[in-house]
Amino acid sequence: MIRNVVMMKLKPNYDATLLDELIDRLKRLCCPGTLSYTVGLDAGLRQGNWTLAIVADFTDTSAYRAYDDDTRHNQIRAELGPLIDEVARAQFVL
Repeated sequence: MIRNVVMMKLKPNYDATLLDELIDRLKRLCCPGTLSYTVGLDAGLRQGNWTLAIVADFTDTSAYRAYDDDTRHNQIRAELGPLIDEVARAQFVL
């Protein structure tokens, strides 16, 4: 199983309405081999946290790569791009 973790620091004046729409679209992605998919905004419990996180589990490397190449996923990525100041990501085997 592959776990994908993505964290984003958004620009200070990001469009919250657009972000909500993009999060909703991310949550509706249904790529084959996806076991779980969680997207959420930081709860604000600590100073300095990143703004947005995605944690997704995939059956295997092929399923992760298919998600990474998915047209709908990449369209959302492109629309998120202008809102992002920094992004960190990692994939690891569970």
